[in-house]
Amino acid sequence: MKIAVSAFYKFVALPDFVALRTVLLEAARARGIRGTILLAAEGINGTIAGEAENLAAMMTFIRAQDAFADLESKESWADEIPFRRMKVRLKREIVTMGVPGLDPANGAGTYVSPENWNALIANPDVLVIDTRNSFEFAVGTFRHAVDPGTRSFGEFPAYVERELAGQKRRPIAMFCTGGIRCEKATRYLRQQGFENVYNLQGGILKYLETIEPERSLWQGACFVFDEREGLGHGLAITKPKG
Repeated sequence: MKIAVSAFYKFVALPDFVALRTVLLEAARARGIRGTILLAAEGINGTIAGEAENLAAMMTFIRAQDAFADLESKESWADEIPFRRMKVRLKREIVTMGVPGLDPANGAGTYVSPENWNALIANPDVLVIDTRNSFEFAVGTFRHAVDPGTRSFGEFPAYVERELAGQKRRPIAMFCTGGIRCEKATRYLRQQGFENVYNLQGGILKYLETIEPERSLWQGACFVFDEREGLGHGLAITKPKG
């Protein structure tokens, strides 16, 4: 497989995010990169792909922007570019929760590395919540994880109000595909007065990249929103069943 795929995000104040759109779009097209990048005042979120050398050059270009110097990414592979074109979109939020005044760049939960995640979620006192939607949950999730029953991330605050109001002292561990939804979710819970909130650093993708199958508490495939559809351990393409 010679096509590299990079997934990344960062919550960071971007007062000039509108001007960045043309800069990133032209740089991507010049390198034959395809995929989607979202820009908002709260940061950047993207998944892009191209030939390995060209993608590496594009990621270097992105990190050359002051706001993204320490941008982390998850790398995987594909036989073909799993996107049809390159898009850079301007949004109100890079992941839509719809809570006014929430600052996800500050005050998120405690990050837990993939190496320490198993010990945390194996504790029966810890409530493990999948912050993705119910379709993604059905494709694959961690053992004993709770499905909030949401169709979109914007429904997550209502789930918290309905189901978690009496559990503000209980340890809560949350996860999502690449880390962006659970990071914003932990910030929301902290804002609501929850005391012990954790999120999987790097999300499911970093866990599957890092943890060997024989040590894994993951079951099924990790759904991804491109033509590959699902990834397994080692970030190998794993088509969802059904």
